[in-house]
Amino acid sequence: MLAILSDIHGNLPALQAVIADATARGCTQFISLGDVAGYYAQPGECIDLLRELGAPNVLGNHDSYITLDQNCPRSRVVTQIINYQKAILRADQVDWLKGSHDFIRADDCLFVHGGPEDPRDQYLYTISRDKIPPDVRLLFSGHTHVQVLADFGEQRYCNPGSTGQPRDGDNRAAYATLDAGQVMLHRVSYDIDRTAAAMKAAGFEPFCYENLYQGAQIGGRVDSVKII
Repeated sequence: MLAILSDIHGNLPALQAVIADATARGCTQFISLGDVAGYYAQPGECIDLLRELGAPNVLGNHDSYITLDQNCPRSRVVTQIINYQKAILRADQVDWLKGSHDFIRADDCLFVHGGPEDPRDQYLYTISRDKIPPDVRLLFSGHTHVQVLADFGEQRYCNPGSTGQPRDGDNRAAYATLDAGQVMLHRVSYDIDRTAAAMKAAGFEPFCYENLYQGAQIGGRVDSVKII
């Protein structure tokens, strides 16, 4: 059984809870749809855990800010956090991120961070059959931090949701499993206080992490995805 994770964002307690839950369900393989980096204080520990699991990673936009030594063009808060992460990540951890895939194709399954048109930075806030390439039966993507499973007959779309920063109003860590062609969505409670304490110890203000208790973006916005 395969566990599909996305948007871990340096949230170690959430990742640990998801791995424990997925392992208990019988998962022996793991894949990350990107953004292991960004937002929270323990990206290196998250990278190390994924590396121990042998989990491939699809390069997310936050990951690319690290690997390409860039900053986020959309948010000064994200830029501040990315600069902190650049300073604390070891060279071997950055090298692991640099080894990430642009996308992963496995038979009739396509795994991306954003979407088929832009694997790194396409936001799929509206899902329809025409978003799925014709030769793909199962499309998996992250990036919106909203957990979705949409069935279009012979084709399906799945966003496993965000492990590290859910934005759909549910503060539990999210992931999905794939077993014999069947996709299931899962949510797992975790110790958000531990994540908040790590951010506080790193010098970040509550504004940067209080959204975790709400299951929202920084600033409190809750997102949704429309299926048409």
